[in-house]
Amino acid sequence: MIQRVLAIGLIAGLVAGLAIAALQHVTTTPLILAAEVYETAQHGHEADEGWKPAEGIQRTAATSVADVAAASGYALVLIGLMLAAGEAIEPRRAVAWAACGFASTGLATALGLAPQLPGAAETDVVMRQIWWVGAAAATGAGLFLLFRSEKLAAMSLGAALILAPHIVGAPKPAVPQSTVPAELAARFAASSLAVHAAMWILTGFVVGVLWREFSARGRGTAS
Repeated sequence: MIQRVLAIGLIAGLVAGLAIAALQHVTTTPLILAAEVYETAQHGHEADEGWKPAEGIQRTAATSVADVAAASGYALVLIGLMLAAGEAIEPRRAVAWAACGFASTGLATALGLAPQLPGAAETDVVMRQIWWVGAAAATGAGLFLLFRSEKLAAMSLGAALILAPHIVGAPKPAVPQSTVPAELAARFAASSLAVHAAMWILTGFVVGVLWREFSARGRGTAS
């Protein structure tokens, strides 16, 4: 079982990650490059952030590796949660769970912390990470209670968990200023969410298909 989970997670991550890397190449990457031009013009020089991949093949390769790693992580989390919940892993259900994954780690978190371009006003990184993880976990748990329970008390708790991070509020920058034009920032936020959704949905679909095929082969071998 463990070997199957790891194999499907890695294969799904590779397929979905490379597809999303290609999508990012024509959607979010050009916006990031444009924002870096504004940031450099504002400061008069490039900020010293240590090593970063050079433009061209090196940057594309780094993005692809990161996307494959992220998609593999999504796939393994998805499989683990579905197995723990006793859910049959097949394409439709895996996509439905993946949609909830996007709602938790994409939509819910973006309501407080929208995807940002270089040069955007930022808050303390640790506080942002704490709120992001809390919002994602609370939303995921809330959706599970809403969809998997028929008891009013549990459903009410689920709704409360979804709302709680936004009632508390995400950390905000002391000075809301940015070197990036508002139109560019808005396009990046929308594009990032679309790419994030595509990664989750594609990963879920590939996981469902692969799990079904691996299971069919296992039954065929057993018979």
